[in-house]
Amino acid sequence: MNAALATLKLAWRSLFRQRLRTALLIAVVAYATLSILFFWGFTDGFLNAIFQGQARLVAAPVAVTTEAYHADPDPVHALAGLDDVRRAVTAVPGVRAATPRLDVPALLRSPYAQRGATLRGVDPAGESAVSDLPDAIQDGRMLEAPGELVLGADLAETLDVRLGERVAVDVAAVGGPAATGLRLVGLIDTGIEAVDAGTVLAHLADARALAGVDGATELALDVPRGREAAVAAAASDRLPEGVRAYGILDQMGELARGLAAERVSMIPIGLLFSLFGAIAVTSSLVVSVMERTREFGVILALGLGHVRLAWMVVLEAILGTLLGYGVGAVLGYALLFVLHEVNVLGPLFTGVYGDFLSGLALGDEIRADVRLEYLAYAGVTVALAALFAALTPARRVARLVPAEAMRAAE
Repeated sequence: MNAALATLKLAWRSLFRQRLRTALLIAVVAYATLSILFFWGFTDGFLNAIFQGQARLVAAPVAVTTEAYHADPDPVHALAGLDDVRRAVTAVPGVRAATPRLDVPALLRSPYAQRGATLRGVDPAGESAVSDLPDAIQDGRMLEAPGELVLGADLAETLDVRLGERVAVDVAAVGGPAATGLRLVGLIDTGIEAVDAGTVLAHLADARALAGVDGATELALDVPRGREAAVAAAASDRLPEGVRAYGILDQMGELARGLAAERVSMIPIGLLFSLFGAIAVTSSLVVSVMERTREFGVILALGLGHVRLAWMVVLEAILGTLLGYGVGAVLGYALLFVLHEVNVLGPLFTGVYGDFLSGLALGDEIRADVRLEYLAYAGVTVALAALFAALTPARRVARLVPAEAMRAAE
């Protein structure tokens, strides 16, 4: 124990004998650590932005519906006992609002064109609590009464209709074909192709009349960001048989699984940062060993064994890497906290890659994620540095012959 402690003290003192080299070592590891933290914070923040965009612009943070409708989205599987379901879920901690929706496949017709889309019947008073679409209306206004329609700007252009004009809506209702005419009162323009080309909002009363359904196909819930899965699980425990609450990942299905697979595919890139840091540490130590050959020869001649000297070199690598790791962790998390609180990445990223990402429901808000698990990812740098130090510089030191080492440096 005393010998190990003495070796550790010797490594610590030796680490700061060459301050410039040590400072460079710390800077390299700190940079690698900061890069890893930023890489994962941005990656997860970007994925979260997609999930939130999907939740607030296309689906819902949490959707309560029947299991039959989730498997086969046909209005015939609509929720029964809507008031009882609403009372059950609003009592769940984390549920801030609940509003009914009724989705109906429809054919929209103007005198000039026609287009198939999903008409969403909403309660105008409650929709703004669970969706960002009402705030994305650039021309006109949100629904106020039955007989009105809000369209995505691209869909309205395809149909060649303008505010104040009527659009014919045909649906295959539960009881047979049904149709009505609705007046366009608002245009949604988000800059997101999937939203602007597919959004159709109508009053819940009109959707019920068209579909021949008294209730709703889903109850959309507003919950705190990041708690969708937990709230959905808690709500499902209070719901009757055959009715479940689905978080945004469950609603996205294959898209969510694809994004999760993309995150896994990022792991090799993260490991490259760690490898870069570890190689930099090893290179610095190799140069240090070559420069200190005579010093090591003298130490060996004074009686310090080869094994202890090799351990001293390894401990130098570990201590230097840990210092850099600590500096990088402090700076990295400080950067992530800033990028989490201030929406810097959103305008920057969407401004550069906006056209490429137009098919995703991604808004202009991208905030870095902050997780403690990133420390473990960056910790790979420390482990690799210790391993490489044991395999290269330490092995070179262990093979030194004192007399030859001292002559080689003369």
